[in-house]
Order: sequence, then structure tokens, then C-alpha cells
Amino acid sequence: MVPAPNPGSRRKSVPAKLLLAAICAVIVIVVVFTILDSGPWVVPEAAKQVKNPLPPSEDNLKAARSVYRDKCADCHGDSGKGDGDRARMHKTRPSDLTDAVHIDSETDGELFYKITHGHRPMPSFGKRLTDQQRWQLVLLIRFFAHRTDKDSTQ
Repeated sequence: MVPAPNPGSRRKSVPAKLLLAAICAVIVIVVVFTILDSGPWVVPEAAKQVKNPLPPSEDNLKAARSVYRDKCADCHGDSGKGDGDRARMHKTRPSDLTDAVHIDSETDGELFYKITHGHRPMPSFGKRLTDQQRWQLVLLIRFFAHRTDKDSTQ
């Protein structure tokens, strides 16, 4: 006589398989995010060519300072050095916006693209800020990179 299969053993194996599948899925997600996180920040050539439509004026800098304090300073720091309170939380540290050599190596279009699209851990601001606000931030980044001791950020 062949013993009848135990219906309870079948139920126990289904949750075990689901748990194993969930663990595998989490591992795959972590690996993918790690690979994507460590990749370079690629800006399309067309985006690099875009020119800032806003002039560097005190009004634009003042407006940018307000947005910067609200959206950027936690990571990039009050003066743009990449030393904000939340900077140490990230494996990839925020850029030092006072590094003139680095900032001057990027076009206004590149900076605008990076602010717009983000790159882990920096969020995208394309839907959070207007085009004008993002262009004003580009002006402020240029200001940070070329500020003298006499300049004020307030």
C-alpha cells in the first residue's frame, strides 16, 4: 500500500519557495542598484550644448539661494563645499561646488542636466523645481566656484 500524500507538507513548501524567491529578488535588486550607483554620471552631448538663458544678476542669485537652502544645502552644505549635515550618509559624497577647476570643466547645460535628472544619491529636481529655478541654481553654483572672501552667500 502506498501512503497517501500529506496535504500539509505541500502547503509548507509553497511559503518556503516564496521566501526563497523573495530573498533572491532582493539580492538581484541590491546588485543592480550597486552597479547603477557606481556608474559615471553620463550627460548627453545635446544637453551639454544648452546655454543658460538667465543672466547672472543679484535677483537670480537671491532666488537661487532660497531654493538652494531648501533643497541642496543639507547635502552640499551652506557654502557648497559638499559638507552638509546629510553628506556623510551617502557612499558617494556630494560634489564640492566651490571647486572652480571641476565646475569650470562642466558646461551650464551639464549642470542643468544633473540638477534636472539627478544621479544616485542625488534626487531628480526636474519635477520639483521650475526650469527657471534650476537655471538660477546653475548661476549659484558658478558663484560658489568663483566666490572671493569679500562675496556673501546670504
